[in-house]
Amino acid sequence: MTQTTAPAPLHWKLVIDALDPHTQADFWSAALHYTVEDNSALVERLLEAGALPGAATVEFHGRPAFRDLIAVRHPEDPYDEDSGTGHGRRLLFQRVPETKSGKNRLHLDLHPGRDRRAEEVQRLLKLGASVLREVDGPGGTWVVMADPEGNEFCVQ
Repeated sequence: MTQTTAPAPLHWKLVIDALDPHTQADFWSAALHYTVEDNSALVERLLEAGALPGAATVEFHGRPAFRDLIAVRHPEDPYDEDSGTGHGRRLLFQRVPETKSGKNRLHLDLHPGRDRRAEEVQRLLKLGASVLREVDGPGGTWVVMADPEGNEFCVQ
């Protein structure tokens, strides 16, 4: 009898287009209690090797960072200490030239719990989110919000 081995799960990240990836990273790291990835050692190595032009970098929280990309990761997930890149739950923000033009086809649902929903909505408002609408229907109750660039997400 031949035994088949199930394929290993794929590693993935959610990539979000942004006009200002660093502002989005700050918002979502605070919203999710995640960690902004520190890629400064990798950026410095690439600059020193001439593999990355200085114009492709910015200073972010006092350290060099990629100008057009930055990620946030769950603080308990593993990451590569050489590059700062996470190997678990991550959101990667990439710079694009255009603003958001329609409804998201994919969004995050945050689950603070029914007894903490109002408190969490207030915290997110202080971080720069806005309330789009409140939903109370047969499928449940939640608040639809938008991040600073207008990307929708829900607070259950």
